[in-house]
Amino acid sequence: METKKATPNNTATRNIPELDARTGNIYESVVIIGKRANQIAADVKQELNRKLSEFSTSTDSLEETFENREQIEISKYYERMPKPTLVATEEFLNGEVYYRQKDERDEPRPEVE
Repeated sequence: METKKATPNNTATRNIPELDARTGNIYESVVIIGKRANQIAADVKQELNRKLSEFSTSTDSLEETFENREQIEISKYYERMPKPTLVATEEFLNGEVYYRQKDERDEPRPEVE
């Protein structure tokens, strides 16, 4: 997972009108950012598990586990990465997130008698 260098590693105060400018609704913007953050987190988790699976063996038990320097470095790298919510927020503000609104006509309406 490549992250942009411009993404901050810590929280920052956001301008609310800047966040809701694209959707017209701050809550909708937060939902979009949250869903994108979940996608990013899942991708990062899969990538980390793939890399760490190279170090596991079928004979490992809790007593036999030893520290592997390369494994520790990989884990530290992922810990230093920007959090998924920060990356998703930056992507949203830069217009890099594709989203679509559900059309009201697609929702089933209750039958009226």
